Amino acid sequence: MIHKYKLNGLNMVIDAASGAVHSVDEVAYDAIDKLDAAVSVTDGDAEAVFGDCGLMDSLAAEIARKHGITEEDSKETLEDISGLYKNGLLWSEDPFEKAADEIKIKQSVLKAICLHVAHGCNMDCEYCFAGKGDYSGKSGIMSAEVGKRALDYLVEHSGSRRHLEVDFFGGEPLINWDVCKEIVAYGRELEKKHNKIFNFTLTTNGVLIDEDVIDFTNREMGNVVLSMDGRRETHDRMRHSKTGGGTYDMIMDNFKALVDSRLENAVRSPEYYMRGTYTAYNKDFAADVLAMADLGFRETSIEPVVSDPAVPYALHEEDLPQLFEEYEKLAVEMLAREEKGEGFSFYHYTVDLTGGPCIYKRVAGCGVATEYLAVTPTGDLYPCHQFVGDDNMIVGNIYDGITHPETVDIFRKGNNIYTRDECKDCWARLYCAGGCAANNYHSNGDINKVYRFGCRLHRKRIECALMMAAAREK
Repeated sequence: MIHKYKLNGLNMVIDAASGAVHSVDEVAYDAIDKLDAAVSVTDGDAEAVFGDCGLMDSLAAEIARKHGITEEDSKETLEDISGLYKNGLLWSEDPFEKAADEIKIKQSVLKAICLHVAHGCNMDCEYCFAGKGDYSGKSGIMSAEVGKRALDYLVEHSGSRRHLEVDFFGGEPLINWDVCKEIVAYGRELEKKHNKIFNFTLTTNGVLIDEDVIDFTNREMGNVVLSMDGRRETHDRMRHSKTGGGTYDMIMDNFKALVDSRLENAVRSPEYYMRGTYTAYNKDFAADVLAMADLGFRETSIEPVVSDPAVPYALHEEDLPQLFEEYEKLAVEMLAREEKGEGFSFYHYTVDLTGGPCIYKRVAGCGVATEYLAVTPTGDLYPCHQFVGDDNMIVGNIYDGITHPETVDIFRKGNNIYTRDECKDCWARLYCAGGCAANNYHSNGDINKVYRFGCRLHRKRIECALMMAAAREK
């Protein structure tokens, strides 16, 4: 299977199974298009197409006439394309489907937990998936004892993994900041005792950031995620204080201080990123990403809201053309800024065409319920933070372990790119790893029925990211 598209003056051809990315001229693009049509007629038998001398001669003549080139040049182009096919870089066979179940089984050793240290928040964001921070009435503050036991549980079930990940999450974790610091100190003791390395991260709305938070995160946190939606008017429309006012002015100086200090003084890693959400109110969201970059934030992200389709801020199918255009506009502007030495990163446009992620990650996905668990303030375990609060999805607790293995099995045995209803035949499957199980579940009631709206947006983001990678090689 291949995927062809044109973007920003480039003719892109993607081979789905091998992951090969090609940027070609108009003649080659047209030739590949015609060959792909012929392959489709043969039910995917590319060997039969390239072995049909009569067909290839006919195509060479047709392409030569259309593009005003000699048949010799046309045949040379077809021979080059044939060489890519023979080398497994176009119309390649998928070598991973038969091994998918085995690959998923290997993804069964715990490596990360999301600690919900506070089911409560000092903000009142309209679109909050966590029910305004308290998970729809399941409020609570995690004690240090629960947090420490959660780290013990992670170590006990991490097997031979040495590098472990812990994210302080909420609600707003900074309202329980002293406990966060105590849990980190305990983790450093466990590192020495068990020969492990903890990578702690913090996700915060920024209201309570002060010098202590900045200094501590510089010393102890591998990453800090800062919640911001972009332009002042965009941010303040959805991210409210408890009294109903906007929060942009409450957080901006805090974010700048943390990022500036982090880039200068971070001990473990200077990583951070801005994490925003766009809604029907800011379908021109590229402007919000650029606003973050203009403020000096070089690590950016913005996600489409996932919501009840009936709410005023929901995104709908008819919005897709405009959203696609925004992603393309953002990609082109980012390349222009890079040329001027003003480049910045956008999470979904960061692709590594030579190094990773590994094929296990590409086939099996994020490791929800197998490599990753969320821990509530009372110590209950859920497949991930987006399932917290759904009593049907609780899998156990940090004291008794997994008490609902049948729920874990839903993810262990049926959560990869070959079990999802529309992924197996999608060109982007090895780039998105099947998308988000929680979004699938919340939109369709089944982790293996894709959230189609989000899927279409993600395919567009991948197109943009691959175009940008190709443009940089020009």
